[in-house]
Amino acid sequence: MSEASAKPRNRLLAALPDAEYQRLVPNLERVSLSFKQVLFEVGEPLEYVYFPYQAIISSLSTMSDGSMVEVALVGNDGVAGLLPALGDNIATTTATVQVPDSAMRMKASVLKTEFQRGGSLQSLLLRYMQALYAFVSQNAACNRLHYLEGRLARWLLLVCDRVESNELPLTQEFMSQMLGVRRAGVTEVANALQQAGLIRYTRGKVTILNREELEATSCECYQVIQGEYARLLGTKNG
Repeated sequence: MSEASAKPRNRLLAALPDAEYQRLVPNLERVSLSFKQVLFEVGEPLEYVYFPYQAIISSLSTMSDGSMVEVALVGNDGVAGLLPALGDNIATTTATVQVPDSAMRMKASVLKTEFQRGGSLQSLLLRYMQALYAFVSQNAACNRLHYLEGRLARWLLLVCDRVESNELPLTQEFMSQMLGVRRAGVTEVANALQQAGLIRYTRGKVTILNREELEATSCECYQVIQGEYARLLGTKNG
């Protein structure tokens, strides 16, 4: 049995009926995703879509001065580059790999054709788009209204759920970019979480030591996002 034919490690693919997934297998290719690899940039035609395994792909919005902020993240619960299914193939954000691992890659044109069949894949992707919309909406409100400590805890939990590990290869520089804040702010809050025994931070790696307390420290947005993914996709992170 080929790797693609075996039970997929991406939750969206795993949620498909076996017959429908096996029809996709000839069009799926396992690819390695490296740290900071740019999969597509805003304004570019989308050639491929990516179903991550334990990689994290960040969707970034970039301003004219070069500053950027994460508007969504995609892990093993989703797919990056979904627009072709809706009839357009021009990227509206930049997709960058922030946690390296691997993914199943499919040509965007194939996804569009499969989506238009109207079967289980279409239904699943429509629900995923609704969950992703809830993620983006909640993320926008969170970044504007909540304190950095709760936002950082929320973000660490979301990444932890998708890589399925308490050890996260993250730098403070990266975390500050994703949250759209100064690095000094992330350093201060990360130190506070470490002193409280919730995380351990060493250069380039964050280890979650006390998940229960980290969830208590997180703002309400973690549970809102988690709840929407569970309701719409039947998945429960954490």
